[in-house]
Amino acid sequence: MPSWVPTSGHALRHAGIHFDAVRIEGILGEQAAYELLQFTDFRAGPIVREDTGARNMYFLLPPQTAAAHRWPAGVRALSRNAGCAAFVGVPALSGATWPLRWQSRPTVEVPFVDGELLSEMVERAVRAVR
Repeated sequence: MPSWVPTSGHALRHAGIHFDAVRIEGILGEQAAYELLQFTDFRAGPIVREDTGARNMYFLLPPQTAAAHRWPAGVRALSRNAGCAAFVGVPALSGATWPLRWQSRPTVEVPFVDGELLSEMVERAVRAVR
């Protein structure tokens, strides 16, 4: 597993170092995750779900790549290139990790979400939730 995944609980990781993140709130994030998981036959790469507040989904992309895409309203790229110091909570692979959990885990074959594919799936999700 990647070194940025904690062995227990959860930990904050600086976006733009080990990964970039794309944060999508609420139903749009859930729909984007659904579209991506269906398209990839449930091998989408790392998606973290936050089960409190706005119920954000965090799609973890390779470092320094999230800002290369245009994201619609309600979608935010978190990276060093975005001009912000953002931190993303990352859960362990097992045990108590509330309020975070894996919607899709990183694997050796798919260590990150593909940004181009995510961009396409977000467009589908926007159309689906209208």
